Amino acid sequence: MDWVTCAHSAACTGIARRPYNLCLAHLPPDQLAAAIGEMAPGRLLDLRGTVVGGDLLSRLIEATGARPGRARLDRVRFTGDVRLSGVTFAGDVSLDGAVFERLASFFGARFEGNLSLADARFSRELSMHGVTVRGHVSLDRAVMARDALFSQASFGRGLSCERARFDGYATFDGARLGDGATFRGARFGRTLSFRKVVGAAGFDAAHFAANAYLSATGRLSAARARSDASLDVSVTGCGVDLRRLDVAGATTLRLTGSHADLEGAVLRGPATVTGRGGAALTSLRHVDARSLALYGLDLSACRFAGLAHPAGVRLKDCRFALTGRGVRVSMRRPMLRWFSRRSLLADERALRGGPGLEESGPSLPPGEPRDAADLRAGWLATLYAELGRRVDDRGLSLDFAFAATEMRRLAGHRWWGSASWPLVTAGVRVGRAAGWLVLMTAIAAGAMLLSTAQHAAHGAPHQPPAVHH
Repeated sequence: MDWVTCAHSAACTGIARRPYNLCLAHLPPDQLAAAIGEMAPGRLLDLRGTVVGGDLLSRLIEATGARPGRARLDRVRFTGDVRLSGVTFAGDVSLDGAVFERLASFFGARFEGNLSLADARFSRELSMHGVTVRGHVSLDRAVMARDALFSQASFGRGLSCERARFDGYATFDGARLGDGATFRGARFGRTLSFRKVVGAAGFDAAHFAANAYLSATGRLSAARARSDASLDVSVTGCGVDLRRLDVAGATTLRLTGSHADLEGAVLRGPATVTGRGGAALTSLRHVDARSLALYGLDLSACRFAGLAHPAGVRLKDCRFALTGRGVRVSMRRPMLRWFSRRSLLADERALRGGPGLEESGPSLPPGEPRDAADLRAGWLATLYAELGRRVDDRGLSLDFAFAATEMRRLAGHRWWGSASWPLVTAGVRVGRAAGWLVLMTAIAAGAMLLSTAQHAAHGAPHQPPAVHH
């Protein structure tokens, strides 16, 4: 401790008041009245380490006109109810390590500076409903044993709850987070309601023991977070980082004008991702989800490599990247090919090494053996085949079926893969197959006509010249 403690006993940690060398809790009534009489609005309130009962707190608030200045309340032990409704703190307030044995209500209080409650302990309910803090708020490592209410609160320079513990119900509904909120490593023992929140929020490595409802209008991150129940996330106009998220129950993700990354997520229950306003998923790499429904999403840049259960994916009204159109003539088989526009996955584009489909085989990164590229093409063939069976759009289903055939051809690199290319796609690309059929028929007919003409020219009997007498 960096203050002179009370001379009443070695066990008392309260700051000593001059000239009495005793803390406020141990001053005789007359000396206590004199000490309180010296207090005034806007002046420093220093109670570090002091035991403060309900009556003493009321007298202090009254003496300062409910407007104290800077408040140093570190390691204060509040033994009665703390009710600070309507109180305005004109300076920074420090309650680090404070203990609240009964109700702690800051309902409607105002803090003109910063507020620190790091390592604080709340044995009963905590209410910061409607609180306004112009500065930054810290609840790092704080423990809230009962319900914690932060709804409609305003944190001008953000909120930090790193490694905090919320054992009861916690609500932040309608809160304004200013520079954002962080809950890195926090634990929520009961339901968390974080809905209609304005600002960014980070729940990296957080643990949700019960249902959690999250929202944000800035960036939202729950990377490496774990949920033992269901998780409901709703965001507007921001990025969402859910990499390596682990959810035991149902997962619901609603994106409005936002983009989300689910790489490495483990979604053990049914999962649904819906999008509006150009919402997109950027990665499903190595996602483990036995039931994953994707609705109304832009998947043009989404990578699927390592997706554990393609058969569990359902697609509806989703958009994918499109190939280009054109004709290619090369010395490789098939020598003449034309490309009609179709949907493709970002993984195929990466495999081919560019935005187009002019490559006849996989593009190899430096040092990657041909077999590795063939394995990727083979895996893509399986993925396309599985996804093609689970889309509600027939055109997209045909595109994926055709792409599956293309990937098998690229993975095979055998002579019959190119030679049979026009035929094996007949069931998928009817127009293209018909075109090839017409071309091949025309070539065959032309060859036959040419052969017949040459045979007629060379096989006709020689007629001797006529003799005229």
